[in-house]
This record gives sequence, structure tokens and C-alpha cells, in this order.
Amino acid sequence: MDQQGGSRADIRDFLVSRRAKVTPEQAGLPSGSRRRVPGLRREEVAVLAGVSTEWYTRLEKGHISGVSEDVLGAVAQALQLDEDERTHLFDLARSARAPRRRPARRKDVPVPPRVQWLLDSATMSAGFVRNGRLDVIAHNALTRAVHAPLFASDTTARHGRANFARFHFLDPVAADFFLDWEAGARATVALLRAEAGRHPDDPGLRELVGELSTLSPEFRTMLATHDVLIRHDGTKRLDHPEVGTLELAYQSLQLPLPGRTAYELTFYTAEPGTTSEDRLKLLASWAATHPTPADSADQPR
Repeated sequence: MDQQGGSRADIRDFLVSRRAKVTPEQAGLPSGSRRRVPGLRREEVAVLAGVSTEWYTRLEKGHISGVSEDVLGAVAQALQLDEDERTHLFDLARSARAPRRRPARRKDVPVPPRVQWLLDSATMSAGFVRNGRLDVIAHNALTRAVHAPLFASDTTARHGRANFARFHFLDPVAADFFLDWEAGARATVALLRAEAGRHPDDPGLRELVGELSTLSPEFRTMLATHDVLIRHDGTKRLDHPEVGTLELAYQSLQLPLPGRTAYELTFYTAEPGTTSEDRLKLLASWAATHPTPADSADQPR
């Protein structure tokens, strides 16, 4: 995810990193001996994809013009890419083929009132809308209560908007708040890399990645793995400063809006009958009796 997102370097680094993760045994090939590289050799990927070694070598160097989707699909299958990785490879290919334009700063579009009504009606779920840069665009009262350290963070105050990536990597409080900090951090980086594949010329995203790369060694290390993530659902464990441990299930949904803007709508909730549900009820009661006025941090600019 360098300053030339969608470039040959992005394609090369992604393919090399995926090739290194597949062993000959996983690909149904003899392992042999005296292998000098981890994972598969280029010629082995070429055989599995049904192309010449010369052709695959050119592809791995980022020469992707003229490559059909069928061939890209064969390479994805040979490298055993999962659905998100396959989508990312095709996104990189489209970006590399597209005519280069002067990058324009993407503006977030306002969240329609009906979406805010939906968020506010979910009194026992912490709901929020985020963009691809992991900025919080809109949220309900319970989200502010559940993610209180995020909204109280200096990273939010400095930038005028809560951002999960900045909080994760630049606020030391995050390591205590997220009980599975490393897994969450890796997912955060993977989400940003996938976003860069879709929008390689987004100046705001470049600035965010540059800032995190400069200030966080952990971010730089995780970025170098070239892992990608598009869908992000599961369980989050939080050490809340007021109610203690919360184990919450979260589900994300695409929220398409005018102008081809696509936000993510996410809800956190607790399993019924659990201690986490009781603690979430406490936070919901507190949020209902301590309303916070909507602040400028949540308004698209």
C-alpha cells in the first residue's frame, strides 16, 4: 500500500506474499529438497495455473495489462486465495488497467436520516456507520458508551473524528481496551489494505497509512504481510473501564449510498442470558440517562 497504490509493486508484493504461504504439499506437489524459497516456486504456480513460467513471471512483476479474468481466476485458484484475497487481486488488476487520473479527495456523503433513526432505535445494540478509512461517520448512544475510550481518545480529539485504526495503533489505551488487541490490529490493517486495492488514489487513505506507518512499528510490520480483509464479522472482547469484560458479537453490512459511496453498517450485541448482556444493559441505561449531543466529529466533511 505504497504511494503508488494499484501499481506493479502492489501486484508483485501481493502475489509473492501469497505464493510464499502455499506449501507444495498443500498444492499436491512433491516437496523435494533444497528449496531456497518458502512456499511455491514461480514455475510451480505456472503449472498449477496452466500458463507458462515466463508468462507468470511477467504477471508477478506487475505486468497485468491484457490478462483475462479467466487467467487471473486460474492464478487465484493456484495460489489458493480465499474470497477476500481473490477480490483484492481483481481490484488491483482493475486499478492497474485504469487510466491514471489526478487523485481527488473523496468526500464522505451525509448519512440519511433514516439510517440514524435505525441506529437510534437499536437500544440494546451498539450500532455505527464507518467508511473505508475506518472513520466513524454516525453512531448511536450505546456505541459511544461501549467504545468510550475511543471517543475519549486524543486521536479522536486531534482529528475531529473517531477512527478505529488511529485508536488501535496510536493510543496505548487500546491495548488494554481490546483484550484481543493483536487480532484486532491485524484485521484493521487488512481492512485498510483491501480498501487501498479498491481506491488506490484516495489521498485521505494514503495520508492515514503514511501517518500510521511513520508512528507505529507494529502497523508497518503488519502492513508488510499484505493480508486483506473485506468482510469483518465475529466476536469482540473488551475490557470496559466502567463495567468490566464485555464479549460482544458483531455483524457488518454494506450500506450503499448515492454517488457509489459504500459505507459499512455494524452492530455489536451480547448473547442473551449472559453476563455481557447484563453489563450491556447497564451501559444502555447509562446512555439513555446521559444523552450526548451529536458532535461535529460525526458529520461528513
